[in-house]
Amino acid sequence: MARTVTAAVILIGDELLSGRTQDSNLKTIAEFLHPLGVDVREARVIPDVHDTIVRTVDVLRTRHDYVFTTGGIGPTHDDITADAVAAAFGRPIDVRADAVAILKPWYEARGQDLTEGRMRMARIPAGAELIQNPVSAAPGFLIGNVFVMAGIPSVMRGMLQDVGHRIRGGAVVYAHTVRGVGMREGDIADALGALAKARPEVSFGSYPFMRLNGKTMEYGVNLVARCRDPDLIAASLEALIELVKAQGVKPEIDPKD
Repeated sequence: MARTVTAAVILIGDELLSGRTQDSNLKTIAEFLHPLGVDVREARVIPDVHDTIVRTVDVLRTRHDYVFTTGGIGPTHDDITADAVAAAFGRPIDVRADAVAILKPWYEARGQDLTEGRMRMARIPAGAELIQNPVSAAPGFLIGNVFVMAGIPSVMRGMLQDVGHRIRGGAVVYAHTVRGVGMREGDIADALGALAKARPEVSFGSYPFMRLNGKTMEYGVNLVARCRDPDLIAASLEALIELVKAQGVKPEIDPKD
């Protein structure tokens, strides 16, 4: 039986906590890991504070198979993630020749100097493996089970191209959604609870929504079933369909929006 593999995501940046920047990296990482059989079980948003980063990395790397950090590996003084992760592992950190060998031709080709600030992006903890960055060259790195990634979403997505082959995944979680427009949670709570009790191997979730459809405010519920058994997920999908039909509502199966 395939093992369950879990991951945590640490989103680092004062700009996230202040509301100035809205994160999209968590969604991208979770969607990337899902088909690899890795479940994101925990996410934390933390400030650019050295000790906070060290403590968070220390806790999560022992709790999960993989940890992903995003943010704080750029060229400015407040980019302290690499130093903090090195400290969490008790490793020295310095400019590495392999990272310089990536950055130097990138900037030379653009007629730009490899300034002191840009050289900060070549500071890598001892023993870490570089993660290639096809978007802006400055590498991320893997140390232990911690992937240290850029915070800029387009750069982070590019780095993920060099991550998949390093992941040892587990059993894939199958999921289906059944939407009932005009359905209310209170009307299906008992039936859904009974279904969850009868099938403890399946995770059932209920997610109400309200949205504007043209000039009309539309409401309803998305019912989601998740499990690792393809036969059981198929049977659970049918059960959710019947539950929605019993409310006199037409079920929408795995809607795209």
